[in-house]
Amino acid sequence: MEDPGQPPISPALLLMMLGRQLRDQADAELRRQGLSMRHFSALGHLAHQPGLSYSELARRDGITTQSMQSTLLQLQELGAVERLTAPGRGRTADLQVTESGHELLNRCRAVLNDVDERLRDAIGAGEADRMAKATLRALTAFTESY
Repeated sequence: MEDPGQPPISPALLLMMLGRQLRDQADAELRRQGLSMRHFSALGHLAHQPGLSYSELARRDGITTQSMQSTLLQLQELGAVERLTAPGRGRTADLQVTESGHELLNRCRAVLNDVDERLRDAIGAGEADRMAKATLRALTAFTESY
């Protein structure tokens, strides 16, 4: 029950706080494996849509192209991503996820699954499913209006 003297709890603020907690948990576990959410995101995008450019990947993550180039170079050094075109100024890179990259992506997904399980344990599976559906509706509405 809310205290009538207090302003109502902001759902947006609560979602931001929860999102931060969930992100921090996933980041911590990925770091223990020598990875990051950027690695996970880049691998996921490239696995779903091979051949995306550095700039398109950067746009999807909300980071600079230079930061994405650094992330992809790290993935190349790990053998997770390969560039099928020769490097050169102004050339579009044809980037593909390798077999070991798919294995790395599966490890990242396992980390996310663990965080999902912690959320389900905290609020119940039914509530987590309802939260996911409501959040997806909100994300879609915000994306369409942005």
